[in-house]
Amino acid sequence: MNMSFYSLRKQSWLLLALLLAACGGHRHVKVEQPCQCPEVAEPSVPVPEQPRQPPAAPPSASKIPDYGFLKPAHWQDLAGFEQAQLGAAWPAWLLGCSTLKNRQPWQAACEAAAHLPQRPADSQVLAYFQQYFNVYQAANQDGGDTGLVTGYYEPLLKGSRVKTAQYRYPLYGRPDDLITVELASLFPELANKRVRGRVVGNKLVPYFTRAEIENGMAPVAGRELLWVNDPVELFFLQVQGSGLVQLDNGEAVHVGYADQNGMSYQSIGRTLVERGELTLDKASMQGIKQWGRQNPAKLQELLNTNPSYVFFRELPPNLPGPLGALGVPILAERVIAVDPKFIPLGAPVFLATTYPNSSAPLNRLVLAQDTGGAIKGGVRADFFWGAGDAAGQQAGAMKQEGRMWVLLPKNFPLPVAK
Repeated sequence: MNMSFYSLRKQSWLLLALLLAACGGHRHVKVEQPCQCPEVAEPSVPVPEQPRQPPAAPPSASKIPDYGFLKPAHWQDLAGFEQAQLGAAWPAWLLGCSTLKNRQPWQAACEAAAHLPQRPADSQVLAYFQQYFNVYQAANQDGGDTGLVTGYYEPLLKGSRVKTAQYRYPLYGRPDDLITVELASLFPELANKRVRGRVVGNKLVPYFTRAEIENGMAPVAGRELLWVNDPVELFFLQVQGSGLVQLDNGEAVHVGYADQNGMSYQSIGRTLVERGELTLDKASMQGIKQWGRQNPAKLQELLNTNPSYVFFRELPPNLPGPLGALGVPILAERVIAVDPKFIPLGAPVFLATTYPNSSAPLNRLVLAQDTGGAIKGGVRADFFWGAGDAAGQQAGAMKQEGRMWVLLPKNFPLPVAK
């Protein structure tokens, strides 16, 4: 690409305004929740001029030292930890160690884990973590220790490797003309942020919207990985970012997030409520699917109100789960997505929350092995429910309050409190 970074810097503020990516390169976006859910704001984009006397505010996310809001805690603070079926989380921890063992702070703990049984007793897991880990409570920028816990899942679709009358909706691979620019190369304070677009002449312009892609304006012909039979299920596969496609011959194909067009996610549930098509209590994933089946002529126009579009890649067969941001398969009900600015990716987390639409306690030892574009803040988690419709029902209904304690190796380097 013959485009100098000097030229890009000259147009940087326009680029930021146009192209700041909502997904940020993360694997999944979010489940459509009932649209009274609060929107999660992206960190504000810096501007050249500042007010002369800005109001007092928490430090911006770009100035927070990594993990700077973790507070030292004690094992006795984890009420219910010993009764949380600790051994059931062990397979997920071993999967995480397959990557973490190559990173210095985690090496000793992962080496010790290899000497325990494949299915250790809860008491063995408890003794292991107490020997090798310290406890920290997660907190928000305002000092609060509670936050939102939502859910996500792996959709199961029916599909084909060739287009047929039944299977006519394509899953596209990443197009060749999609350009990604890592903003840290221009602005170090914007680490882990990126813009996406395409080159026209010598300029980087926004990539095609969902409507433009669906109308054939993007060069995606020939990039079809699979074909599925339901456009609504395909839309929610894009929302989740990964899934299983069941072929007629019995083969189950794992597909995962490859890239995104750089457009911000817009909730179609919120759109339906604003138009008076659904009430708040019906604007869930299940309610939207039902509306789509009842209004096929209006469906594509509705889907196009969300300009974000996700591209996929085929994953290796026989995985025990989809690949998370840590690069390992994630296991049902033992993995959460977190904001890696606040919680180290891969860390064990004791999550204290409740079941969807319930006050029944859901206290679990889980692994922070994934991230998400809507998962922002210190006490914020997306709970992975697994694959299929039952998992989707739980994920779509989950909007609970929760608290989180993070377990880190005793030699883990944390910023010094000031």
